[in-house]
Amino acid sequence: PEPGPEAADCLQRLHLTVAATKYPRKLDGKFVELLQTVLCSSKYPEQIQVLCAAILREMSPCNDLILSCDDIQDTKLLSLVSSVLLAQGNKKAEVSAVGQRIVKVLEKRLPEGQSARYLLPVLSNVISLSPESLTEEQTNVISKKMADWLRYASIQQGVAQPSGGFFSNPRTRQPGPVTEVDGAIATDFFTVLSVGQYYTQDQWLNVQAFSMLRNWLLCYGGKGLKTPNSDDKSGMDRSVTSMVSTTSTSSRVLPPKERLREKAFEYCQRLIEQSNRRPLKKDDGDLQKACLIEAVTIMDIICKQDSSYVYRAVSFLKILHGRICGDATYARALLPIAQFFLNHSKMAAVDSDAIYKHLFTDIPAQLFHSPSLAFEFVQFCKDNSQLFTETSSIFRQSYPNLFKFLAWNSPPLISEFVDLLPFLLDAGTAIEIFHLLLDLPCLTAALDIQLRSTALPTSERAACDPAVKPATCLEAFRHPLYKTMFQYLLRTKSTPEDAPERLIPLRQLLGSLASSPRVVQCAETVPVLLELFFRVVAEFADGPLINQLVVLLLQRSDQLYEIPAFKDDVYRVLSSQLVMLCKLHPALIVELSKEILEFSGTVSNIQNKEAIFTHVVWAIGEYMSVSYDKRCTVEQINRFFETLEAMLFEITQLRPLASTPSYAPRAISVLMATLTKLAARSQDLIPRVSMFLSKMRTFVQSPAVTSVYCEEDLEEILIRATELMNLLKMPSVAQFVFTPPVDASTRFQREVNDSLPFALRIVTRLLEPAPGFMPG
Repeated sequence: PEPGPEAADCLQRLHLTVAATKYPRKLDGKFVELLQTVLCSSKYPEQIQVLCAAILREMSPCNDLILSCDDIQDTKLLSLVSSVLLAQGNKKAEVSAVGQRIVKVLEKRLPEGQSARYLLPVLSNVISLSPESLTEEQTNVISKKMADWLRYASIQQGVAQPSGGFFSNPRTRQPGPVTEVDGAIATDFFTVLSVGQYYTQDQWLNVQAFSMLRNWLLCYGGKGLKTPNSDDKSGMDRSVTSMVSTTSTSSRVLPPKERLREKAFEYCQRLIEQSNRRPLKKDDGDLQKACLIEAVTIMDIICKQDSSYVYRAVSFLKILHGRICGDATYARALLPIAQFFLNHSKMAAVDSDAIYKHLFTDIPAQLFHSPSLAFEFVQFCKDNSQLFTETSSIFRQSYPNLFKFLAWNSPPLISEFVDLLPFLLDAGTAIEIFHLLLDLPCLTAALDIQLRSTALPTSERAACDPAVKPATCLEAFRHPLYKTMFQYLLRTKSTPEDAPERLIPLRQLLGSLASSPRVVQCAETVPVLLELFFRVVAEFADGPLINQLVVLLLQRSDQLYEIPAFKDDVYRVLSSQLVMLCKLHPALIVELSKEILEFSGTVSNIQNKEAIFTHVVWAIGEYMSVSYDKRCTVEQINRFFETLEAMLFEITQLRPLASTPSYAPRAISVLMATLTKLAARSQDLIPRVSMFLSKMRTFVQSPAVTSVYCEEDLEEILIRATELMNLLKMPSVAQFVFTPPVDASTRFQREVNDSLPFALRIVTRLLEPAPGFMPG
């Protein structure tokens, strides 16, 4: 019954319950009505009203809501009611209604004791939710007021409110002037970086206006006509050392939007000047950097909307860049500066290459370990992805540096790199990026060593003895034997001519870090990016590039960082993508016969790289045919046959019980199928295959074999051998089944291409028809 501490405590507990419950939130209609009544009643304490508003927001959207902001005069209450209405989701045009009411209150002179500072956050929400809810006339009214709030706030500190205690002094001290962050008395207008013990209402409005300035300019600053002298270059001769130009406003009265741009530009110039001061408090230093980023971003927006500001801003920001580029704590501010020059340097006819070179060469190499910078940097690259399509650009040459961000911050950046990677890829970069992706976990380990080496005291960084082999990774980082390897892995520019084989000893050395959580996390992202890599490359790759990729795929399968799960995942991806490359360019089986024979003739590949081996053997059987390449000869078919026959013999020969190794049943089945396909194309080989297949029954029934294979796998091997033997009993049918035309014009041929077991079952039925089965 009484709105005292007990009521406040109950409302706090109710708010927590409503906010934290996972169940549907429902309150009694009469209670919701009571909350609204209390919220709008002036006789209740402010704390009670705030809690009522918070509960109603948590209940949104609420069907029992009868709130309206139309007749509310008190700005605090209007702010609370508006926050509830905006939480409803605009079902009944609440956003527009709130926006109209806020503007109507702001355009009039507020009564004594009322402040607009409670309404600006609500207005900021309105323009974020529905910018079209304000008319041009209304935006002009707010633009005019924002210009005044930004430029003409008091430079005297506010007065402390008396506490009313026994010792409170009835005589208030005269407020002093606001100061800069370094303690000096401010001699220019008030900004968000001005310091005071207490603040006046107009100073609070100044801070709030700046906080919503960027969004306001983006929504409303560009509408309407440009300034009449938008091409005037008179701004070039204005002093860049003066933070506020006293002559910047012409004698005529500017329209509201243009006047806001003028005052906003001056405000940003003043912030940049203030950022050069040495702060007395660390928090003020952090605020300086944040305001600097915002100021440069707003200046960029203003220059996009009115090109006459470009010439004033360019030289100003060049000086700023020269001042902060050597300070790593300002690295994030370099991104909006670079964005500004990307947008405007051509118009201003200035050379910005030094800015881009420093950004893409030094920053990733030195600050890859900063998560916020990494995200913003990659986001910057995404926003300007067209720059990476220019072959000779600084951006194009520096892409290896970008992978340092990914290597160190893999999980948070994976989605950004999925969007960015297609823009980095073309025929000139595909090979190097393929190596970069496979070496990504190794790069993570190298960056870890680099960080730890940098953190060592100078006394411990002495040069190592070249004659003594390093005992640890840290020693190897400075050892002459490994130094060039580290430099190559940590390179800042593209070096496509260098061979990555040099990294083999380094991968072995860094094996001690393979279990590091950061390295493991990085390794988990590689398969996703590899699949994307091949999808993009497939869109532009020609025959020579595909051949090069297949050779590298086979080579690099032996040169991966030693993380078992990582290797298995990479093998899975590489094997599936090998099939895709063969479909794109079937002639590679003939053109790369030497490399493929070498790979498929190595027994250890069946156990260590079964997925890749199986797909290579399948590709031989599928594409080693004159149907795909007229250069395919009987001699080549025989050479492949003999190699694979030796492999199948090696893995199926009977051994003493204790020494029988276990090979993947899939590899055995694919070897049998491929030998049968080759024999169908060179029919002199049919007797050899038939004899071999006939021995498979003996193989699967041997006690030495049954002890290492499960019964289901042996049964499948025997069934496949029987089906293949049946097929070879009709050589002409076998040739038709195993060598369909490339276009696979008939339904039967298409199905055979899609499913060899289907074809084998059809032939088995032909040779051993079931009762009532009529072929054809």
